[in-house]
Amino acid sequence: MTIQGASPDLYNEDLAPAKVRNWGPFSIFNVWTSDVHSLWGYYLAASLFLFCGGFVNFIIAIGIGSLIIYALMNMVGYAGVKTGVPYPVLARASFGIWGANIPALVRAIVACFWYGAQTAAASGAIVALLIRSQWFADFNANTHFLGHTGLEVICFVVIWALQLLIIQNGMDTVRRFQDWAGPAVWVMMLILAIYLCVKSGRFAFTSDIPMDVLLDKTKDAGVPGTPGSWTSLFAVAAIWVTYFSALYLNFCDFARYAPDKASLRKGNIWGLPVNLILFSLVAGVTTIAAFDVYGEVLLHPDQISAKFDSWFLAALAALTFAVATLGINVVANFVSPAFDFSNVFPRQIDFKKGGYIAAVIALVLYPFAPWEGSAASFVNIIGATMGPIFGVMMVDYYLIRKGEVDVEALYREDGEFRFQSGWHVNAFIAAGIGAIFSSILPNFTNWLPSWWGVYGWFFGVAIAGAIYYVLRTMALGAGARMAKA
Repeated sequence: MTIQGASPDLYNEDLAPAKVRNWGPFSIFNVWTSDVHSLWGYYLAASLFLFCGGFVNFIIAIGIGSLIIYALMNMVGYAGVKTGVPYPVLARASFGIWGANIPALVRAIVACFWYGAQTAAASGAIVALLIRSQWFADFNANTHFLGHTGLEVICFVVIWALQLLIIQNGMDTVRRFQDWAGPAVWVMMLILAIYLCVKSGRFAFTSDIPMDVLLDKTKDAGVPGTPGSWTSLFAVAAIWVTYFSALYLNFCDFARYAPDKASLRKGNIWGLPVNLILFSLVAGVTTIAAFDVYGEVLLHPDQISAKFDSWFLAALAALTFAVATLGINVVANFVSPAFDFSNVFPRQIDFKKGGYIAAVIALVLYPFAPWEGSAASFVNIIGATMGPIFGVMMVDYYLIRKGEVDVEALYREDGEFRFQSGWHVNAFIAAGIGAIFSSILPNFTNWLPSWWGVYGWFFGVAIAGAIYYVLRTMALGAGARMAKA
């Protein structure tokens, strides 16, 4: 689509509606294989397994969560297919042409945190491999700076730099990379699971992990109830849904390249509920087998591969997991901030420059490592910040506009989405109140129940969405009455 009269402060070629739509079901499927099949994805799945207390409970909780994820991603994806625009441009319809910069920056900053977390996980796999050599082990033990060992810093910087090479040629390079990076880790995950099952002498769907061990491993995660209780299972499903909170906002960055809704649905059904449940199944089996073999709970794949007797197998595992983690970083944490920062300054920042900015911020965050600690807590804190934005955008698109958006007006300063001088006050009121209950009160006060934070994303979506619907409906009604008068 050619935009007539587009403002240079709202438009560049990267932000324009997609012209080439060649992301078929396989490419959409691999968005999810790249997003899930990472060290952090495995770490979270293995951590959530502990809360379930057993394999059947785990699959039920993950299955329910995966179906919810599928439904939500279709909602966002349909908007991307229909409009062809990336997330920060779609946000203009609800937040205003200038106001959309705020939700864009929120998503970009969250991506920077995840970018650092995933890069640290990938570099950790390489460190675990290298310290099998005595020289590297001594160097790792005796050299420290920036709050990490010298070997950790070097590996982090190398992995960080490698990711920048992938995006040199734009989104098509991203598509080609993810088409093989995602499936590669599936092969390695199966090798990992088979190796441990053979070594343990059994293929088990039942866990022998004692309850006292489960309680010790889960005590600081903020999840209510004991492992295996209904409250824990609901929390596991909620955390699994919240893990994808960033991509609920910007999945249209990828969906806009799909030719039609059917391709999107097909890619999503295989990439989300089917793929997520199978991936979680493998993670659960591997966690049980690792406990049988080593007598301890190992939640990180690199911790497991570091114990392999075969150096070749350990190297293959470390390299595969590192590549897979590069895949998720490019898909989930590079593409989004690249578009988001470009949206704020479209004249000065294109796709590549926006991605470089995100990478630099992640590098600056590394000495502080805010992603270290409980996987569940990190996911909930980060995810809750984006719930209110999602609630406002989906209510606006589906309930207020009934799925109809004037795409050309999204790029004009004097069009429908100017609202109050480019800012939609009602959207910010709704999102602000939602954020109070999703992020501020549960994380910075003790005014709410301890379990509230686990469901922070859901509260943010519901509260912000409901308030926005009321305010927007009242404003439209008042406008209609004035027009009649």
